[in-house]
Amino acid sequence: MAILRLAKFVVISNVILQVSAQGRIEEYQVKAAFLYNLAKFVEWPAQSFHIPTSPIVICILGHDPFGRALTEMLEGKVLDGRALVVQQISDAQKAGNCHVVFVGSSEQKRFRSILQDLKASGALTVGDTEGFAAQGGVVNLKLEGGMVRFEINLEAGKEKNLRISSKLLSLAQIVK
Repeated sequence: MAILRLAKFVVISNVILQVSAQGRIEEYQVKAAFLYNLAKFVEWPAQSFHIPTSPIVICILGHDPFGRALTEMLEGKVLDGRALVVQQISDAQKAGNCHVVFVGSSEQKRFRSILQDLKASGALTVGDTEGFAAQGGVVNLKLEGGMVRFEINLEAGKEKNLRISSKLLSLAQIVK
């Protein structure tokens, strides 16, 4: 008698995530979906893009916890006529063409200087370490009760001239 394994899927805002055999989704698969969805609900100033078809560049600063999850999540996705691409960067000085910068927890000791370097960049800064938004990051992804939740620092977003959708804000914990 053959045993059939059925793949289970979870849909997060039109993004399909495969559930593992143990019935759980890996943390960074979920966080990859959050990065994609954050990009859908943020509007950058027009000068952030060289031409109307310039891609939305999502940069990873520090250790990349996503593995292939983020690249696979974004493969073939387009937002407002813009492709989404992922780049690994080694320091904040190389974030000039980034629209989203995920700052890995490996950079925790340098958060203040990194966020200061990125202040004028206009990039949506995202982290997943306690206190990231309170220190000046725009979005912090955090685990609470086995669920990924997010905090938004509105002032940090305003300083970067980012327009964050009220739909997104209604789901977030606001941090000052």
